[in-house]
Amino acid sequence: MPIRTHRLRFLLASLLFVISAMAAQAQTLRIGLAEDPDVLDPTLARTFVGRIVFSAMCDKLFDIDAKLNIIPQLATGYQWSADGKALTIKLRSGVKFQDGETMDAAAVKYSIERHKTMPGSNRRGELAPVTSVDVIDPSTVRLNLSSPFAPLLAQLADRAGMIVAPKVAQAEGDKFGSKPVCAGPYKFVERVAQDRIVLERFPDYWNKSAIHFDKIVYLPIPDSTVRLANLRSGQLDFIERVAASDLPQIKSDPHLQVSKITEIGYQGITINVGKSDLAQKNPLGRDPRVREAFELSLDRNGIVQVAMDGEADPGNQWVAPNNPFYAKNVPIPARNLVRARELLKEAGVTNPSFTLMTPTTADAQRVAQVVQAMAKEAGFDVKIQSTEFATSLDLADKGQFDAYVLAWSGRADPDGNIYSFDACKQPLNYAGYCKPEVDDLLKRSRTTGDLAERKKIFGEIAAIVLKDRPIIYLYHRHWLWAYTDKLTGFHPNPDGLIRVQDLRFR
Repeated sequence: MPIRTHRLRFLLASLLFVISAMAAQAQTLRIGLAEDPDVLDPTLARTFVGRIVFSAMCDKLFDIDAKLNIIPQLATGYQWSADGKALTIKLRSGVKFQDGETMDAAAVKYSIERHKTMPGSNRRGELAPVTSVDVIDPSTVRLNLSSPFAPLLAQLADRAGMIVAPKVAQAEGDKFGSKPVCAGPYKFVERVAQDRIVLERFPDYWNKSAIHFDKIVYLPIPDSTVRLANLRSGQLDFIERVAASDLPQIKSDPHLQVSKITEIGYQGITINVGKSDLAQKNPLGRDPRVREAFELSLDRNGIVQVAMDGEADPGNQWVAPNNPFYAKNVPIPARNLVRARELLKEAGVTNPSFTLMTPTTADAQRVAQVVQAMAKEAGFDVKIQSTEFATSLDLADKGQFDAYVLAWSGRADPDGNIYSFDACKQPLNYAGYCKPEVDDLLKRSRTTGDLAERKKIFGEIAAIVLKDRPIIYLYHRHWLWAYTDKLTGFHPNPDGLIRVQDLRFR
């Protein structure tokens, strides 16, 4: 055989070896999600599961750590003015968007203004006190406020602080969510609804040394049993919101790991008290005495034990009982079937019937079934309507429901757990609740930085809102994650998000 042929074969074999080695080094992280996210536009988005995807795609001005401290991300520092009506932010240098453009103060100004003014924005209420944004220099931006706003840093540590690429956002308009471009570690590749979301590593990410996977694939699998089966078979590497009932078998599997932490959000039942005409067509919406009777028919400890296998902390407010802002003047009410029946009699309602809408996730289904059984003992006829999650949000937004099992993932500042839900005409106020007295108190809680004063105000809010019951709070979940034992670098955070920084296979 000619020498040239030998050399050619040797070179070909060497090339194939290099290609194989490179392929072996290319790593993909496959994450199982409990739902399919809504639109992947941080201005318009409203789902928790979407925030999980955003955490890999869209960096924020700030982030929070496991102890809920505000830490810089795209920002490097900040300073409040003496009167608390201006926040000056210094930006990280050398940051690029995934389209190659520079992330600077002008881009921050554009994104904040987009969050505030874009039709359909769900960030509008979060940034309401921001009246204007000034570009001081390319790395410095100033947010001017109508009045001091205590929760602002916490808002900028979430979607309101995500900075989008101006050129792409302007070109795509309300279609930006189908081609999102941000300044995060992974860039968007494709999305197939109800099937997958694919991201690829952005090589010019400012913190690229912390990123170790070439690709992340998010797979929405609402059935927790199927999600776990895919993890155990190796089809997934990581799953979020593990069913509490699955913990024993996960812990007994030597190839799996589990992490957990108590959430900063809550699980509750939102009641249509004014969102649409249906509020007056169901007994819960018409009469606060019926809502009180409904709450008194529920045993929160029992719900936690039966629906969550004990993996939650009972609660009756937008923050957990161990939170510094928990209103101790309104403690968790005990179950009282006698009083519940008396209230129904006083309201002149016999066997009140209503429909309880619930997402198709396993935990929400169990909650609905336990609530149905408990309320029946007080005389309620509860019909369960199981609805795909994104569809259920749309129905809630239109007021096409009586009551709705809805969890909120929570925010570092308690304002983020109540303002958008209870202030008049806010984007997440699915209950349609509106009370000027509560609005005034909510505004006062936002304008004072004094901790003791804020606690006092939240106590006043609780005394009113928990009596009106637009939302009946049930408990605070334990975030539960399971993943292959090959994965390292995962750090649980009470906001429930999966931060991709430091994640790698052993």
